[in-house]
Amino acid sequence: LARIQTDSVVMMLRELYPGLCFEIAVAMSTTGDKILDTALSKIGEKSLFTKELESALERNEVDLVVHSLKDLPTSLPPGFTIGAVCKRENPLDAVVFHPKHCGKTLNLLPEKSVIGTSSLRRAAQLKKKFPHLEFRDIRGNLNTRLKKLDEKEDFSAIILAAAGLKRMGWENRIGQLLGPEDCLYAVGQGALAVEVRAKDQEILNMVSALHDADTVLCCIAERAFMKRLEGGCSVPVAVNTLLKDGQLYLTGAVYSLDGSDSLKETMQTGVSYPHQNEDGPNDDVQHVGITAKNVPGQAQEAAENLGVELASLLLSKGAKHILSVARQLNDAR
Repeated sequence: LARIQTDSVVMMLRELYPGLCFEIAVAMSTTGDKILDTALSKIGEKSLFTKELESALERNEVDLVVHSLKDLPTSLPPGFTIGAVCKRENPLDAVVFHPKHCGKTLNLLPEKSVIGTSSLRRAAQLKKKFPHLEFRDIRGNLNTRLKKLDEKEDFSAIILAAAGLKRMGWENRIGQLLGPEDCLYAVGQGALAVEVRAKDQEILNMVSALHDADTVLCCIAERAFMKRLEGGCSVPVAVNTLLKDGQLYLTGAVYSLDGSDSLKETMQTGVSYPHQNEDGPNDDVQHVGITAKNVPGQAQEAAENLGVELASLLLSKGAKHILSVARQLNDAR
């Protein structure tokens, strides 16, 4: 999947800059790829899928790195920035069923059916919604997880991001899409990010053409929400965003590990601002790690403020307690 995502970004760049040569020079494994016998939420490393790639960027071995935006921490190491956020694929979660349950939905699965997911966020929401099901960790890349599902009887279904399945050309495996009423998605889910050296103006200018303005604003709001909550993959934090008629709507939620305790709120803000040429020092302002010169600065600020304000509202209602208990319980597991 990582290779397919990288290829798709390189293809867009080749179309935009036919005179330039783009070479996919390095394919490497990250900590998150190597430790497959431990739940993601237990490894406790903030940059699980990014550290090795950033080292190559720092050493000038590569000029840009393609990530799933949801893998990127809300605070990047000094010297790096997200130079492009590409148009978002479907951000929803999808259910892939064992062949013997083909045609069913989660609510039709037999009592005590085991569902595989590596995400605390998914498990917390779905345990509450489908109390007759059991949830168990499953790790590995998409191929590995689908193989575990199909060839063994351990799982009745697994939950994956619809975007990954779609990019792999496996959309036909999606048995059920989980809408916001069933499962809010992860911050940045479905969007691809291109990370570059913050001071490399030439590369930054080049990749900024890939920015999708609507996706940028949605993801800035989501990342600001997560950052204010100090959330990560070790706590269940979830979002849903909608940009319509110049209004950005953000729904954010926090959950206890079993989903019994939760807080959810929605806020909105206007993001219709004209683009101004902001030459000079403001040119490279980052919003939660994203540099988007071609998206109006005021709109980015409004999106970031929306995320912060929504998180502050949840914190005022007790989100900190829910998350700290979830973190402690997860650490103790």
